[in-house]
Amino acid sequence: MNDHFATAMGRALEQTRAGNPAEAMRLIQAVLNGPETAMSVSDSDTAQPAPRPRRPLGQVIDSLVKGKAMHGLGLGLGLGLEKARFDQPLSIPDGASYERHRHACAFGERDVRVFLPSPRGEPARGLILMLHGCTQSADDFAAGTRMNLAAEEHNLIIAYPEQTRRANQMGCWNWFRGEDQRRRGGEAALLADLASSLASQHGVPDDRIFAAGLSAGGAMAAILGDTHPEVFAAVGVHSGLAPGSATDVASAYAAMQGHGAAHRAERSFAVRSIVFHGSADTTVAKSNGDAVVAAALGGLAADQIEDGSVAGAAVVMHRDRAGTTLVEQWTLPGVGHAWSGGSPEGSYTHPSGPDASAEMVRFFLSVPEDRNKSPASPASRT
Repeated sequence: MNDHFATAMGRALEQTRAGNPAEAMRLIQAVLNGPETAMSVSDSDTAQPAPRPRRPLGQVIDSLVKGKAMHGLGLGLGLGLEKARFDQPLSIPDGASYERHRHACAFGERDVRVFLPSPRGEPARGLILMLHGCTQSADDFAAGTRMNLAAEEHNLIIAYPEQTRRANQMGCWNWFRGEDQRRRGGEAALLADLASSLASQHGVPDDRIFAAGLSAGGAMAAILGDTHPEVFAAVGVHSGLAPGSATDVASAYAAMQGHGAAHRAERSFAVRSIVFHGSADTTVAKSNGDAVVAAALGGLAADQIEDGSVAGAAVVMHRDRAGTTLVEQWTLPGVGHAWSGGSPEGSYTHPSGPDASAEMVRFFLSVPEDRNKSPASPASRT
């Protein structure tokens, strides 16, 4: 991969950030025809280069995810341009443990950090699969979300799988690749197998397995709700995208700017969902959060809507006739592409916002075994 390709992709990213997705798409389509074509298109609006053989799209995507041009894409497919560095020890509650394991199955293998709450003479109440964003590590994501503290309070197991740089040099979960959005293969199948295996190992009830994530991780959490509804009882999507929003690099650019409807039009999933998105997110357009909500509602029988607010955030709850909240949407005013209420010890956090981790845990556990009981309401409702 030569410098022309990386330069062209970098220019496409600049156009995306500047609010010109059409120009970004033009550059991407040009680079698919060859590097010289891309440079001609980007340097001159009137240049008409001779037709060249179109490079196979699979070859381009393979080059991107292997990192030959990912430094030009940056958060064209995830969070940031630079690798988030986290080199400080995490604070673990007394009696709890935070271990590194390796999960391997027919669909691949990944390292995973596992938080086990302090022993209390009873099985854990649930397991949450936490999917980091691009450039983040498992430790960084754990520190930034403070999910371990919520897990200790509620007797939950947390699993933080870690993407490899071999699979994606920027550390992104490959939400934009069709082969990783399938039930029986790719990263979706790998992550579902990981969650199921851990739950079985620790005696977690089948209906208490959840997935949550930020950005690329949020998109992958939504995909898991679509591909494996029998595994995940609910998903939390923070600053993410709906299943089917993209199937390749070009459509990923469009989707992040809010133009992914053509790809996700037929996708819906029947898993309870809580969705957070900042109104000031210029990386992944807020309309993507709306699309996640629409996809979830497409597969669920919600017929009641309640509006409210929590700590300045607008909250919309979609409930069934029994009063169970099936989909909950949080719009975070003034928040960008960052985990709301997170700790500054981790990357990509907005410490002053509502506590997304606490609210996700509340939502996940809000359907009691006795379904006649009323589910919990968001904290500090005004």
